[in-house]
Amino acid sequence: MAGARPRITIRAATDADLEPLVRLLGLLFSIEADFRPDPPRQRRGLLLMMEDPERRVVLVAERAGAVIGMVTLQLVVSTAEGAPSAWIEDMVVEERERGGGVGRALLEAAGRWAHGRGATRLQLLADRANRPALRFYRRLGWCETQLVCLRRGGKPGRAAPSR
Repeated sequence: MAGARPRITIRAATDADLEPLVRLLGLLFSIEADFRPDPPRQRRGLLLMMEDPERRVVLVAERAGAVIGMVTLQLVVSTAEGAPSAWIEDMVVEERERGGGVGRALLEAAGRWAHGRGATRLQLLADRANRPALRFYRRLGWCETQLVCLRRGGKPGRAAPSR
């Protein structure tokens, strides 16, 4: 078939993917109000994610040898579930690739990875102003909860500066 796009491959990230992943995180953090791109920090974070492949994973979507999307997951224990649950920390797809099934494929692979490790629930945070992302998650069956995300940075025992 003429003009057919090469298929998408989903796989675990390797060290060779580090720079494309840092770039993707820069795209993500440039649209999220709570974060900012910081390549050295993102490199460190990605390397930490790749250290323990049984508890954490960075999955990449690749087309024709180019990384076009990513999702990161890590297992936590849910006392409500009495089982592991998987926390999706980052989910981003190249803008030109959105709407073509890349995000769906990444989340399906994330679900398989988590289920294979006993997780009974997936959870994530999305920027409330990122309406396209929220619509995407809802279309895939994700639902909002009554929980509010709170965070605190800084040293233990000291209040973090407010934003």
